[in-house]
Amino acid sequence: MVIRSRTLRLVILVSTVLITIIIAIQLFWLQKVYRYEEKQFNINVSKSIRALYADMELVNDVKDNVQKVVENINPDLYLLKIDCNPDLNKLWINLKGELTDFDVYSDCRAAIYNHDHDSFTVAKYIDLPDAYHESSKESSLPHIQKDYSYLMMYFPHRGQYIIKQMLFWIASSGLLLLVLAGFGFSVFYFYRQKFYNETQRDFVNNFTHEFKTPLAVIKIASDVLQQKNIVEKPEKLNNYAGIISEQTSHLQAQVQRLLEIAYTDRSSLPLEKENFDANILIKEAINDLEPLIEQKNARINTSFSIPEIMVNADKAYLRLCFINLVDNALKYSGSPLIEINTDINGSNFVATIKDNGIGIAPEHQRKIFDRFYRITRGELHTSKGFGLGLNFVKKVIDTHGGTIELESEPGKGSCFTISIPRT
Repeated sequence: MVIRSRTLRLVILVSTVLITIIIAIQLFWLQKVYRYEEKQFNINVSKSIRALYADMELVNDVKDNVQKVVENINPDLYLLKIDCNPDLNKLWINLKGELTDFDVYSDCRAAIYNHDHDSFTVAKYIDLPDAYHESSKESSLPHIQKDYSYLMMYFPHRGQYIIKQMLFWIASSGLLLLVLAGFGFSVFYFYRQKFYNETQRDFVNNFTHEFKTPLAVIKIASDVLQQKNIVEKPEKLNNYAGIISEQTSHLQAQVQRLLEIAYTDRSSLPLEKENFDANILIKEAINDLEPLIEQKNARINTSFSIPEIMVNADKAYLRLCFINLVDNALKYSGSPLIEINTDINGSNFVATIKDNGIGIAPEHQRKIFDRFYRITRGELHTSKGFGLGLNFVKKVIDTHGGTIELESEPGKGSCFTISIPRT
């Protein structure tokens, strides 16, 4: 499953890079289109001004060098030099006509600046097809002092007008972004579904393996016990009865783990809180694992800094938590040495379970509490189980409003620290 997941992650990474490149190219072209539209606007305004000078006598001698009498202060503002008093009605009509003739439809504020008085003597709002709200008519004009009189042409909404001209490009880019976002979401959703399907399949495989062997052993043992002369062989009878008892206990433990799945499906666990001594609870959890402790020849040292630590919590759930943590410590250690410490930190009960096992690599530590997650080595699981224990422990601790933290180093063991409110 690791190889398949890595392939899917690679596909997602490549798709993300490609989508990012496409978006970057699209933004680049939008910028290019904007610059083109901006340049086209300026060209059309310049053509309108040339035509205006051709229609009316605004200066004594224009000839072909209109640019000498026209100053483009900024993209929104043009100053047209004048040295005579034009007919205003004719000026406004011609100005509007020339702008529309050259496809300039953004609203324009025009005004005549008198050099002698250093002020605008008259102003006019040129109402073009793409005019904006009424407040544009009353907007202030930038005062620019010059040593000559001029006609000012100010386009207050030039930027918005250009963007309107780009609506097709913007809409097509937006549609493309939506398609890419949908594609990205689909890939991510497919990855999650694929991961869940693989996890579910692995779970079923593990489930089948965990139950198949004990059931086969029980079947064989029961067949032996059904033999007519079995009572004549008391040693064999006791041996096979013990086998059935051992395998039945194993199946009971696995059924308990399956019940934990039902618990973890709930949004929150139903807690049945009661007052009890947490130190005694830990001793009971250790006692439940006594056969496994003896089998592994393990040593468990307990250190209770406070002899009695009363907590108000769900006793059954917490007992299962400590059983899971100690069981993991036994399972992943060759010669287990487990140290369990308890203490009080403020209003919280704190317990640490430290082992000398194989440890957990950093890349697995973030996922160790995920449901069904099991550390793998290649395609082989390093231990049997369903990947539910630590997920269940975290669910219980979270439901109590506490925290569980892990410190681990490969080859040096792991340390789990549990902290829950005492009340």
